[in-house]
Amino acid sequence: MIDPSLPFIDLHRHLDGNVRLRTILELAEQHGIPLPATDEEGLRPFVQVTGPQPGVMAFLEKFRYMVGVLADYEACHRVAYENVLDAHQEGLDYVELRFSPLFMAQPHRLDPHGVVEAVIDGVEAGRKETGMKVNLIGILSRTYGQELAYQELDALLAFADHLVAIDLAGDEANYPGEWFTDHLQRARQNGLHLTIHAGESAGPRSVWQAVQELGAERLGHAVHAVEDPYLMEFLAQKAIGIEVNLTSNVQTSTVSSYAAHPLRQFLEKGLLATINTDDPGISGIDLRYEYEVAAPEAGLSAEQIAQAQRNALEIAFLTPKEKEEIMALKRKGDEGAVFS
Repeated sequence: MIDPSLPFIDLHRHLDGNVRLRTILELAEQHGIPLPATDEEGLRPFVQVTGPQPGVMAFLEKFRYMVGVLADYEACHRVAYENVLDAHQEGLDYVELRFSPLFMAQPHRLDPHGVVEAVIDGVEAGRKETGMKVNLIGILSRTYGQELAYQELDALLAFADHLVAIDLAGDEANYPGEWFTDHLQRARQNGLHLTIHAGESAGPRSVWQAVQELGAERLGHAVHAVEDPYLMEFLAQKAIGIEVNLTSNVQTSTVSSYAAHPLRQFLEKGLLATINTDDPGISGIDLRYEYEVAAPEAGLSAEQIAQAQRNALEIAFLTPKEKEEIMALKRKGDEGAVFS
């Protein structure tokens, strides 16, 4: 159950993994892009996961049509704008949306700088329409290698004032974090926070490397951290935030089931673990599902779920004043409301 007295926050949501089915169909028709189906239900199995995948990279194949229809900057603007509207409709009080400009640019050879600008403008349009609090995280996709990551970083840093953080994502198993030390140092020098995908498809060493060498303030997934008791203690002592994605981890076969997920252990050990959606358009879920279905199946008590909500506000890339404002708006908006 979601605690109505606490903010409802998603800190790990890929906007390029959350494209409406209707939008995919309309953009494909507009730009003459072939699709395997001509209606939403026919398209669904090609872009949404219907069962466990053999690994993270197989899961990422589902992005094919979501980014494949991003034929121009207006399409990128539209997807970013609709992400904000959908987060607002979902009842979120705050969301951090992340995106890889190179990943979005490559299918139609767009300029990553133009993609970043379009996403920023789309999010701003959504903010103005809904009034909701949104921040953007730029992704360096390690899958493209070190040189292209510099190009991606340049595109993001050109708009650093519109971002709160840089993330390192992609093929963790084959593109180790140490290849990107310089990239992330530059991001820090530009005043950006760091969150790193680590411990999803690689073991505890990847997590150690992310926090000790790359300077990660938060970690995406970090599932395999549970295999190292000393690492667990370190993460708790250093207050490193953990962005947990329950359904995604089951679908990528990172864990065998919700019950096998270490989120409960993270919370029991005092880690700042949170509950998030990852790629809700691909997973076919929303944040309410993660709280009301996935979290109980992962063995969380009502108090542990509320703790995850509190943790989300604590580790959000917000100033203390912004956090106070979100709590004040929450108290004002929820007066007299009834939640289930």
